[in-house]
Amino acid sequence: MKIRIKGNSIRYRLTQSDLARLNEEGFLMERTEFAGKTLSYGIETTINRKLSADYIGDQVLISMPKDMIGQLVSTSAVGFEDKTGPVSLLVEKDFTCLDNVEEDQSDNFPNPLLTK
Repeated sequence: MKIRIKGNSIRYRLTQSDLARLNEEGFLMERTEFAGKTLSYGIETTINRKLSADYIGDQVLISMPKDMIGQLVSTSAVGFEDKTGPVSLLVEKDFTCLDNVEEDQSDNFPNPLLTK
């Protein structure tokens, strides 16, 4: 799982195994270690009908409806967003890059632009 923060927007990108685990277990959490502090960011399933987020302590947690997760797993849907709160939220599949990058992309979703 990757997180991208820019201004008042947060975007999570999920690999194939991230999405499978979220669908099965209902929760994902990652950590980034700083000198003496840790930033945690995660995603959990919720019974609510829209995306929401909380920032408590040093943790960012997005709550995502189970039916949205199911659509990401079983359809060609790319992601879901919510712009109604103070922070714009986007959760999407992590596709392979079109250009050469050094990071391991073996678990990313196949980029649909490669088939065009």
